[in-house]
Amino acid sequence: MTRIDAKFAALKEQGKKAFVAYVMAGDPDYDTSLEVVKGLPGAGVDVIELGLPFTDPMADGPTIQAAGQRALDGGMTLQRTLDLARAFRETDDTTPIVLMGYYNPIYSRGVENFLTDAKAAGIDGLIVVDLPPEEDEELCLPAQAAGLNFIRLATPTTDDNRLPRVLQNTSGFVYYVSITGITGVAEAQATDVGPEVARIKAATDLPVIVGFGINTPEKSRNIASVSDGAVVGSAIVSQIGAGKPVPEVLDFVKSLADGAHSA
Repeated sequence: MTRIDAKFAALKEQGKKAFVAYVMAGDPDYDTSLEVVKGLPGAGVDVIELGLPFTDPMADGPTIQAAGQRALDGGMTLQRTLDLARAFRETDDTTPIVLMGYYNPIYSRGVENFLTDAKAAGIDGLIVVDLPPEEDEELCLPAQAAGLNFIRLATPTTDDNRLPRVLQNTSGFVYYVSITGITGVAEAQATDVGPEVARIKAATDLPVIVGFGINTPEKSRNIASVSDGAVVGSAIVSQIGAGKPVPEVLDFVKSLADGAHSA
C-alpha cells in the first residue's frame, strides 16, 4: 500500500473528502518553494501535487506556465525537484507526494534511473500528462512495478468507449479534469461534474478527485460534495506568483482545504 492508498483509506474511514494542492517545484525559488510545501500538510492538504518544471507545458494555462518559467529561470531541474521532495520527507513521512509533469525530463534521465531516484526521494505517484494509455509500457507499468501509483486523467471528452482504456492501469486515484482546455481559465460547475464523476465511479473502485477551475472555498466544497475530493492549483500558484508571504499563501490554502473537508 502506497502513502496515497493509505491516505484515501484513512479519509474514507473518517468520512472526509480529500483536498489536493498543486504547487510548482522551485517557484519562485527553491527555498520559498520548500517552505510552502512543508507548510501544506498543516494547512489541511491531504495530497501534495508537485509540479515538475518543463519548457513546453502544453496542458497548462498561463498561470502554471509562468510558474514553471520562474522555476526554470531560478535553476530548477528534475534533480532539484527530487531534492526538494527528499528535504520535505525529512520532517514528514506520511503526506503523499504526486509528481506531475511531462515525459521528456523523465525520458532524458532514463526511466529506470528516474524511478529509483523518485522512490528514494519519497515520491508516491506520477501524473504524466503527455503519455496516453497506449504508451503504458513506457513508464506506467514500470512505475507501478517500482511501487509508485500512476494516476491518469479523465476529461469531459473521455467517452464510455475510451474510459476502460484510461482506467486499465490507473492506480491511486483518478483525476477528473472538470473542464475542456487548459488549467486556470474556466470555472468548474458541480452540476456538470457530478454526473461525470458518477459515470467514472461506476467503472472503478478508485477515488475520483476533481481539478481545474476551482479557486474559492465555496467551489472547493461544491466540487468535493459530488466527488471524492478537490484539486486546486492555479489559484494557489497565483498567490505565490503575486509574491504573497508564505503564511498568507498557506492561509489561503487552508480556506480551500476547509471548504473541501466541509463537503
